[in-house]
Amino acid sequence: MKKKVVLHFSKDNWDKPIIYRLIKDYNLVLNILKASVLPRRESFMILELEGDSTNYRLGVEYLKESGVTIDSIEQDIKRDEEVCTHCGACTAICPTGALYIKRENMEVLFDSEMCSGCELCVPACPPHAMNVHIA
Repeated sequence: MKKKVVLHFSKDNWDKPIIYRLIKDYNLVLNILKASVLPRRESFMILELEGDSTNYRLGVEYLKESGVTIDSIEQDIKRDEEVCTHCGACTAICPTGALYIKRENMEVLFDSEMCSGCELCVPACPPHAMNVHIA
């Protein structure tokens, strides 16, 4: 099972070894796509969480018991290759590097596996090649 989720930490649990326990105790694989963790403040992480369904369910229960709010990312960003003009406007705004320029031929490439679903590229794309698809 593999899902993209947003974890919201409170000012009371931001400094706990919650992610460590998620990996060690529940054998989950994490790919951190974006994070903002600030001392004594509300913080968040966007990550891809992967593991067998039982461990995934138990890990999510652990997160909730630890006071972490979980939002599933129910959408994907897609690029319409026929509409894209490779202008590069989206690359300047992409926080994860999912959109980048291949310098040899100045082609804009999109790695959907790195995409956090933040949607910043959607309004930044002049020809409207970037779109949100609800899962």
